Amino acid sequence: MNRPGSNLESSSEPMFHQVAEGPFDHIVLEQGEIESSSNNEVKCEVKGRGGSGTPILSVIPEGTLVKKGETLCQLDSSALDQDAKNQRIIVSSAESAVISAEAAVNKAVIARREYLEGTFLTERNAIVSEIAVAQQALRKAELSLESAERLAAKGTLKPLQIEAEQFSVENAKSNLESALGRLKVLDELTKAKMLVQFDADIETTRAKLESDKNTLGEEKNKLQEIQAQTKACTILAPADGQVVYANKSSGRGGGDFIVEAGALVREQQTIFLLPDPTRMQVKAKINESRISLIREGMPVKIRVNASEYELLGRVIKVNKYAEPGNWWGSNVKEYATFIQIVEPPESIRTGMTAEVRIFVEQIDKALQIPVHAVYETKRHHFVLIREGEKWDTREIKIGATNDKFVTVKEGIEP
Repeated sequence: MNRPGSNLESSSEPMFHQVAEGPFDHIVLEQGEIESSSNNEVKCEVKGRGGSGTPILSVIPEGTLVKKGETLCQLDSSALDQDAKNQRIIVSSAESAVISAEAAVNKAVIARREYLEGTFLTERNAIVSEIAVAQQALRKAELSLESAERLAAKGTLKPLQIEAEQFSVENAKSNLESALGRLKVLDELTKAKMLVQFDADIETTRAKLESDKNTLGEEKNKLQEIQAQTKACTILAPADGQVVYANKSSGRGGGDFIVEAGALVREQQTIFLLPDPTRMQVKAKINESRISLIREGMPVKIRVNASEYELLGRVIKVNKYAEPGNWWGSNVKEYATFIQIVEPPESIRTGMTAEVRIFVEQIDKALQIPVHAVYETKRHHFVLIREGEKWDTREIKIGATNDKFVTVKEGIEP
């Protein structure tokens, strides 16, 4: 049996293969990259200013093993430091406003009390005294009038003297009525009017105090937010792990992000990954022509390029949708396939390249020939058979295939 497409007349040394049965492994061979299925994403919590990001001042080297709480990165906090300084001044002004408003409330309350217990009582007592004096004057005038009337009856007083006494009585009555009227106005109107004004002053000052307190609270919250943002400029490790940069390449040159001093990071942008070393996996991209062969649970042998030993794994996920292609790439689709590494050693690291051999099918006894011995045309497969000195072209039906051998279902025998 010779290689397909070879020229028997020009080839002086054709290659032959003895058809035989034996164990057959249908393998899909691909390259992949080691990653962790569980990553602590370390993100930028600092808000951008004016639509731009925050510059990185310093960053820990990639690959460093860190403990929880260690510093990973320092972002530029100079603008936030200035904001905090300005905000402290605003908070101090707001605190002064609250103090003034509290004093105004106390002053309004005291003014009301001062009126009720001081000014009002003083005015009322004065009017009450006037009433007492007016009542006494009225009684005195009435007694004087009665005496004058008795004397007039005896003819000892003139009518003009009687009229004078009568005028004194009327004047005393008028003074008493005036005092009583002023007391009534004070008790029923003036007091009520003044209390309404005092109560309004108290409510106004209390409302201003409440407003100033709210303003102070808002300004303090702003200061706390700025301080929290400043604190967030020092990025700490949330857990133990090995530092992996969350570099991104768009493939077009305009959207690349490289973790380094001077790079700008946006709010909620991932800067680092701290992978869980006990949950390592390989992400391999399978060509669309072979993705239909891959199923979850298939066994896998993994060889890490940085080591000489093989690791065991199994397929745990096959993406249903193709990976985004590069703008310069072909139209061939690739599908991400994830292979769990069984008992991953401590020596493997995220980002390492790995060769994966996915065992699609394992047959204990199968008739198989080299893939180079098969010639395909119009979806039919043929091989050359040598019988003695004669050559015969024979059509076969093939089964599973790998990179080296193809199984034969019909057409030839061992």
